[in-house]
Amino acid sequence: MASTHFHNGTIWLGAGREPADALLVHDGVIIAIGSAEVARQLSTPPSSPSLADPHEPVAGESVDIETVDLRGGFLMPSFADGHAHPIFGGLEAEGPQVRSCASVAEIIAEVRRFAEANPDLEWITGASYDGSLVDSGLFDAHWLDEAVPDRPAVLRAWDYHTVWCNSRALELAGVTASTPEPELGEIPRRADGSPLGTLREWGAVDLVDAVRPPLDESMRLRSLERAADYYLQRGVTWVQDAWVEPADVETYVAAARQGRLTIRFNLAFYADPRHFAEQLPAMIEARQCVDELASQMLTARTVKFFADGVVENETGALLEPYCSSLHSHGLRVWEGDTLAEAVRAVDAAGFQVHIHAIGDAAVRQALDAIESTIAANGPRDRRPVIAHAQLVESADLDRFAGLRVIANMQPLWAQLDDLMTVLTVPRLGEDRARQQYRMRTILDNGGYLSFGSDWPCTSGTPVEGLAIGTSRQNEAGEPYGGWIPEEIVDVDRALDSYSAAVAHQAFADASPEPWGAIQVGASADLIRFDLDPRDLTPRELALLPVRTTYLGGTAVYSRA
Repeated sequence: MASTHFHNGTIWLGAGREPADALLVHDGVIIAIGSAEVARQLSTPPSSPSLADPHEPVAGESVDIETVDLRGGFLMPSFADGHAHPIFGGLEAEGPQVRSCASVAEIIAEVRRFAEANPDLEWITGASYDGSLVDSGLFDAHWLDEAVPDRPAVLRAWDYHTVWCNSRALELAGVTASTPEPELGEIPRRADGSPLGTLREWGAVDLVDAVRPPLDESMRLRSLERAADYYLQRGVTWVQDAWVEPADVETYVAAARQGRLTIRFNLAFYADPRHFAEQLPAMIEARQCVDELASQMLTARTVKFFADGVVENETGALLEPYCSSLHSHGLRVWEGDTLAEAVRAVDAAGFQVHIHAIGDAAVRQALDAIESTIAANGPRDRRPVIAHAQLVESADLDRFAGLRVIANMQPLWAQLDDLMTVLTVPRLGEDRARQQYRMRTILDNGGYLSFGSDWPCTSGTPVEGLAIGTSRQNEAGEPYGGWIPEEIVDVDRALDSYSAAVAHQAFADASPEPWGAIQVGASADLIRFDLDPRDLTPRELALLPVRTTYLGGTAVYSRA
């Protein structure tokens, strides 16, 4: 049996609680907090049940005690990511590396290099290019033809709601001037009606996905492991996969059976309004399959809905029209009462609801659906989530607390970067743009706020998101005093939003083996920093490396 004694540093217990100066972990579980209680436990003979409770060693069995000197550093509950796409993130390393490209020319050069280095690949696929590099985010197939003229090539944009295809990919997908606009999608066109090369939202993207060969399972498993390594290096030990389709379930189940899951995952099954009737029975069956594994690393409690798209594509659903001309009020994925009907159905089946809602009209529709579900299905501990909540009408802010809805926001997005200034603000207008990401208001109103990254759409590094959420400044430190400064979240509550609040979202505090907090009886899922993040400037915080990540008391990542 093994114990670990942490001391000589700040042990952060959460917002509003006094830090401790020592911590004792036994058999992966926290058993003592504070130097006095730790000393009492350490003075107890190993055969005594008090040291090991609830994991009592056999009388006379020795207990090895490792002492970790924090050297004035900082220990806190590990981070958790309340909204991400780990398989997508891991897959990005399998294709051309276009994420860092700062121009269309750089993207073309990288795709050409990758295609020439992989002559046997039937399709060239990659992610994620920066949609703000071109006016209105509209990319031409002919540009991609310069890199790959002989094979289909498809790149996903950073938002994962958009793809850029070359001419061969459009040809194989049967997308021509006579192709009608798809349900739940858009095909931007040239003046003569021919497809430009950019496809927006699932209805259009599915046209290409339908003719692409499925990914090799070994590649998918490798990508999942790569994603787990990525997260452990950043102090994250639990991730909400917020877009899971049947092939993804097979990958997760295979990884669990083979002992290849190194962090905790919860699966959110993707609900498609075009196929929902046949999806729900399959979701229930998939959940049962995951439950039968009885893995501490894998659960499947959630169903994911898209209420709308994204503002940058003008597919985010708005109460008032966009300021530009491509669309009027954006895209509602579920029309009429269909979202509320589907939410009631999955809630009745015992699932947690997780709704992507970007625009204020989509947020209102999501809140209405949750409200009607509570009225129809009765009270229970359901913890519904509205992800992103980028634009919330003032009249709807109090409803988050009233309905006990968790607002899962991406703090990294709350800044004046190129995405915001080039694509978002011109579409919303200055006045409406200042109503975005009202994190502090939701907290101050008594609502629940958890953080996520939406990785790989944006960085999955929590300290980078914390730096933005606690300053509302971009990398250059602009604007002075922060963008929409009244929505800045203090650092303690921000740390909670990336740890304990996500654990609440995950039902971890209601689990027989709780995690997400430093308390007696909880799993020792922890992060060690060399510096106290509360004492750093935003720029210093964004660059703060994780020293060690612990999962169940075991150091699963250590920085040299």
